[in-house]
Amino acid sequence: MTYHPASGSTLALAPGTASTAPGTGANTEPRQLRLPTSTHRLPPSRITRRPLLATDTALDRAGDGYFDWLDHVWPAAGCTHPIRLFGDLDTVDTRTGEITRTLPTTAMPDGVIYKACGNRRATVCPSCADTYRRDAFHLIRSGLAGGKTVPTTVTRHPAVFATLTAPSFGPVHARHVRRHTCTDKTRCSCRPDPCHARRERTHCPHGQLVACFARHGPRDDRLGQPLCPDCYDHDHHVIWNNHAGELWRRTKQAITRRLNQLARQRGLAPVRVSHGKVAEFQARGAVHFHALLRLDGIDPDDPTLIVPPPSGITAADLDDAIRYAAAHIAYTTDPHPAWPGGWPITWGEQVDVRIISLHGESVSDAMVAGYLAKYATKGTEITGHTSRRLHTHNIALYANPGGTHTERLVHAAWTLGDHPGFESLRRWAHMLGFGGHFLTKARHYSLTFAALRAARLHYRRTQPQGPDYSDERIQRQDDLDAETTIVLARLSYVGTGWKTTGDALLANTAADQARRRHQAGREELAHELAAERPLAA
Repeated sequence: MTYHPASGSTLALAPGTASTAPGTGANTEPRQLRLPTSTHRLPPSRITRRPLLATDTALDRAGDGYFDWLDHVWPAAGCTHPIRLFGDLDTVDTRTGEITRTLPTTAMPDGVIYKACGNRRATVCPSCADTYRRDAFHLIRSGLAGGKTVPTTVTRHPAVFATLTAPSFGPVHARHVRRHTCTDKTRCSCRPDPCHARRERTHCPHGQLVACFARHGPRDDRLGQPLCPDCYDHDHHVIWNNHAGELWRRTKQAITRRLNQLARQRGLAPVRVSHGKVAEFQARGAVHFHALLRLDGIDPDDPTLIVPPPSGITAADLDDAIRYAAAHIAYTTDPHPAWPGGWPITWGEQVDVRIISLHGESVSDAMVAGYLAKYATKGTEITGHTSRRLHTHNIALYANPGGTHTERLVHAAWTLGDHPGFESLRRWAHMLGFGGHFLTKARHYSLTFAALRAARLHYRRTQPQGPDYSDERIQRQDDLDAETTIVLARLSYVGTGWKTTGDALLANTAADQARRRHQAGREELAHELAAERPLAA
């Protein structure tokens, strides 16, 4: 991953006040500009001031104590907007309850602790999003191939990859390719069909032509835009996004019920459906779901175990249950002054279900896991909207009832959310009404993100040090499982962002170099493994 340094500072606008702890604006860079020594002899009218550059603050930092500072900020070095914490760290002996040591953050470089923001969106923080993507890959793949506390017998469980889409809220510009002949759809060069070809050139009540004969390219700005913005049902659109999570919950229940009904008819034991699901925004701003559904059996003695399902239930039965649920599950929202009868919530006509094969030389598990992990780090960027949570003081910047398609969706979410029972629309107006998690899974599907983070922490504490770190002061922590001491952190939030743009430049550059070395090592190992395979054959 290539780091692109920000052109502007990520610092607070208000300077911090003089106190024992850094203020909320303590990350503001000094406003005083550095001048050449010779200019101090010139009259003030002849002094030329220049902007403070990131290289200036970086040179100030790259002096005595630089490596101590870099070691201190390394856990958040690649983060774009690290969180700064101030307080004390108490070391407590678990056997006696005695506080053996207290370390204030004022004794540390910059007087704070830097913690990575952990944001999953690649447009907000590429480094944290990359960590999230890698964790999501292992979380999804372990549910298909086993490993990481998941039994390898799951490879024999029937599994499918399903895509469920939103219904139509009005015609939009689209790119239809009947059959792809390209190998990479992200750079698709296949010839598409006309967008909305019509025999008759009809017009809508607003005078817009309800047809489009263009063959849109993959990066056409018109993709996802309504043919007539005034005819498009923006209210129903954001309401559907807001209720998509509940629709999925009901659909999952219907799939399980239909399969167990089939199992009873065939005289088989009950089954369970475990899933890993990722939400993705389409270009029109509607959410659709990609889900991996795995069929499991149920152990009556220990329901928490992951056991194979009865042989009488197949992946074809799971395919049929998904299509049946997608076609029949629907409900109506509560009444709203804008629509007293409530809006219908149902799936769209496009439902795609593909059976996954994990036997032999198939690599479908890795391909599908990588596909889902990639979309888990995305948000509304495809629609052109990238704001954070909106409030009354900035909603006018993003909402406009007569503006672009995205501005109308934000306006619809904000306006409809003013009614009791629909308040979540305002909370998630920056997500076009969708307030669910982008990556969810069933309890029995695989391990959790917390388990992956704990495993990564354990590895970092126990990994052997290389020759460059043979200092006696750097030792591997012993007896991690039997904790004899714990560290209690009494920390308070100070702010977000690096102290200066120079600090951001140095920290992110060091982290990017480490990522490049890691990637080079992975490529070298892959090359060695590929060279060994022909010899083994």
